[in-house]
Amino acid sequence: MMQNDMMNLFDYMNDQAREKDSPLALRLRPTSLDEVVGQEHILGEGKLLRRIIQADQLSSLIFYGPPGTGKTTLAQVIASTTKAEFRQINATAAGKKDMEEVVAEAKNIRALYGKKTILFIDEIHRFNKAQQDYLLPFVEDGTVILIGATTENPFFEVNRALISRSHIFQLKPLEKKDIATLIRRAVTDPERGMGMYNADMDGDAVEFLADVAGGDARRALSAVELAVLTTPRGEDGRIRITVPVAEECIQRRAVRYDKEGDNHYDVISAFIKSMRGSDPDAALYYLARMLTAGEDPKFIARRIMICAAEDVGLADPRAMQVAVAASEVLERVGMPEGRIPLALAASYVATAPKSNAAYLGIEKALEAVGTTDVKQVPPHLQGTGYQGASDLGKGIGYQYAHDFPGHYVKQQYLPDELVGTKFLEPGDNGYEREIKKYMEFLTHLV
Repeated sequence: MMQNDMMNLFDYMNDQAREKDSPLALRLRPTSLDEVVGQEHILGEGKLLRRIIQADQLSSLIFYGPPGTGKTTLAQVIASTTKAEFRQINATAAGKKDMEEVVAEAKNIRALYGKKTILFIDEIHRFNKAQQDYLLPFVEDGTVILIGATTENPFFEVNRALISRSHIFQLKPLEKKDIATLIRRAVTDPERGMGMYNADMDGDAVEFLADVAGGDARRALSAVELAVLTTPRGEDGRIRITVPVAEECIQRRAVRYDKEGDNHYDVISAFIKSMRGSDPDAALYYLARMLTAGEDPKFIARRIMICAAEDVGLADPRAMQVAVAASEVLERVGMPEGRIPLALAASYVATAPKSNAAYLGIEKALEAVGTTDVKQVPPHLQGTGYQGASDLGKGIGYQYAHDFPGHYVKQQYLPDELVGTKFLEPGDNGYEREIKKYMEFLTHLV
């Protein structure tokens, strides 16, 4: 009995020491829903995940999102609030044997105590198909309730059978205000944070770290811990964390970039003008500057797509395809990998031949719509998809282009009031030159 008491004491002391020596980000993990910061789209009042956790009515869940957004944190919150047993494994180190042990234990717990077992698998996408398939019957019969966490899109990386039996929740990068809240909590909390060190962090330093963390709470908190532990005390005995200190600890220089002010518009303007001006080096510099400063990469992707349409246009229509593809890849892989398709698209648009013929064409057409009183669409072009249309003269005289040589026939398409107006005027750059030749060729066909 005495030996068991001693073992329990040693276990308790080891747990206490481990908790004290744990990284700040681990110590600050919430133990209840009320301590969770951010993810309001799934954890706000009345949202499904909050209701599931509060009611302790768990079914299998899969959390996915970028690193540092709280996937493991949510699992820990569930562990502290549920009446079920909680077991955790990491797919990078675990294998089938580890799962077999958890399943066997879960069966015993259910048989002896009537309790469910939650199995949390971190980085579940690292399991291969066979490993994921092994879990399926035990998820199906309720032996275990699966909670999977992944940085990859589960619809691509997790077996469909598991997906169909799980609620999928996407965690988003934390907003800047959420990161700032966690930083202030970390500096001042005397029990789990760094409050016992008597540290102060300048408001600018808080804003800087919250900005460059890119929605990754773990990264911001690691920088806070390093800053407090490595900064000498001042004459007043307190530690002061300034922007230069924060720069060193997160290894990122503070970039002058106000996302709400003139500098935001100056840099995005320079980025677009560099692509339009066929300077890929400048385009990549301004892209890097925006990404470093924490600009929304989706905003950047939209600007690249607009530039591809407005400034490259008909000179290389593939530029639009590249820009759209880059935006889709960004959506799927997230950051930081998303910087690569953004760089590819910006480089392609910058080095492509340029044409604004389509842009000028739609502007001229819009002006014509606003200034020209058009009575009707030419009758032969009017729709005939309803009974009695031909009796009204609709569609009569229309010539089907594919019935003629070259799949072209000359006929009136513009309204009477605009006959002869030119909206699209292709130039001689890139593929636009081929379009111009083709349009000139058509004028010589009878």
